[in-house]
Amino acid sequence: MQLLTRVYQRIAALVHELAKFGTIGALAFVIDYGGSNLLRFGLDLGPLVSKAIPTIIAATFAYLGNRFWTWRDRQQSGLAREYVLFFALNGVGLLISMLVIGFVTYTLGLEDILSYNIALIIGTGLGTLFRFWSYKKWVFLEPDNAEPEYTEAR
Repeated sequence: MQLLTRVYQRIAALVHELAKFGTIGALAFVIDYGGSNLLRFGLDLGPLVSKAIPTIIAATFAYLGNRFWTWRDRQQSGLAREYVLFFALNGVGLLISMLVIGFVTYTLGLEDILSYNIALIIGTGLGTLFRFWSYKKWVFLEPDNAEPEYTEAR
């Protein structure tokens, strides 16, 4: 019975963590997606610049949301260290997204709003998978000698 309880607690903790991460991610996505479209089609900036600027703004929001809400109970290894590492990993996520946008725009020659937005969504999805894994592994560390527990939302 203890094994089932521990398995349930681990799954519940992961689902709870994913829900918080997803909420922050959804808000950051609105900032990133809306900003990218505004810059690309409202201000007529290039496709890559239009992605980079809102991503930096969204990443700052996401760092603060994840540090102080999603993973607030995790060990803090110094805000400066976390922030630099967080942005380095976001840089990889941005690179993934920009590769998709660049491929669609420059290789396939598709510069319409639909193609750009499909590339944004695919690139953001791939980058998000990388970021979730990498944040847990390198930025928001487990407390020493602690097992994940399910805790109610605060």
